[in-house]
Amino acid sequence: MLTGASQATASEPCTKAQDTCTEWVALDANGSRGRIYRTHALSNTHEKIEHAVIVIHGQGRNADGYFRHMLAAAFLADSLQNTIVISPRFASHNGKSCLDQLDKQEVGWICSGADSWRSGGNQAKVAEPTLNSFDFMDAIISKLADVKAFPSLRSIVIAGHSAGGQYVNRYQFSNRMHEKVMADRKIQISYVIGNPSSYTYPDALRPTRDAWPTNIAADSPGYMPVAKPGTEAAFVAFNDRKNCTAFNHWPYGLENKVGFAKAIPDEQLKQQLSARSATYLLGELDILPLYGFDDSCAAMAQGPTRLARGFAYAKFVSESFKANHKAMMVPACGHDARCMFTSETALPILFKSAR
Repeated sequence: MLTGASQATASEPCTKAQDTCTEWVALDANGSRGRIYRTHALSNTHEKIEHAVIVIHGQGRNADGYFRHMLAAAFLADSLQNTIVISPRFASHNGKSCLDQLDKQEVGWICSGADSWRSGGNQAKVAEPTLNSFDFMDAIISKLADVKAFPSLRSIVIAGHSAGGQYVNRYQFSNRMHEKVMADRKIQISYVIGNPSSYTYPDALRPTRDAWPTNIAADSPGYMPVAKPGTEAAFVAFNDRKNCTAFNHWPYGLENKVGFAKAIPDEQLKQQLSARSATYLLGELDILPLYGFDDSCAAMAQGPTRLARGFAYAKFVSESFKANHKAMMVPACGHDARCMFTSETALPILFKSAR
């Protein structure tokens, strides 16, 4: 059943973060479903839609707020008429801080930990989970790849901020849709990863201070040391592995994988990581341990701040795995999705018409 489908026609985008701009996406044959906000109903035919932007919320699971953020960005990019904006909600009633009210047959996801929604984790509170959070994204992409509904679609951008950035980082190298939609429809999928607290490293090396540029203030609270180039390797064996034994466990690394990635060999994940391009949007001011900052030893092994961690990770996968990944600093933005996605830096990456 579609909610407010009549409100979103091919010519007039639905631009309210309310029920009239939502619908349900089926996740299996048993009626399990997930809710999305969207500018156009997925079941209608949209001949003028050429691009799609799917935005993933942070740990607050406020899909309505992120729908507003990306609507604002689409307006600034003059892209509302040829782009569909989608914001799925990864609802959770699984833990003290995750108390979402779930609708009938709405899937609830694991809230935190290695098997959480942000890492392709399983559905919560069922005896035998058959769904993981990456299935939700696969279902959305399958809808977009339907030639009857979106005959002119040429690109899909999957963007996330904070916990959503973690989701996109892990979906980028483990999903099963990337090559399929390119082969079937020649639709290109790209990934925009904004200010996550951690990344999944493809091996056990970890960054030193030489892993991020010397001309940015990436330490907390923004101290920029005098550059001493060449004094230390950018990536070394982690020197505290005796006290931080899980530093390379999933989702910080590929050891002890759970959820969707568990069934995929490490070498395949590494190959997909390097073969699929990604852009890391990093806030210049995201250097404080605020807003759900991960200060576990496994996360701190990746760098002292979100800004440092992003530059280090991009450098590592680009140089060690020959990946086409780019780190781009967004001036004057901290840990703020609206600031990041509506910036002049982000608009041409998110929207084709702004390029």
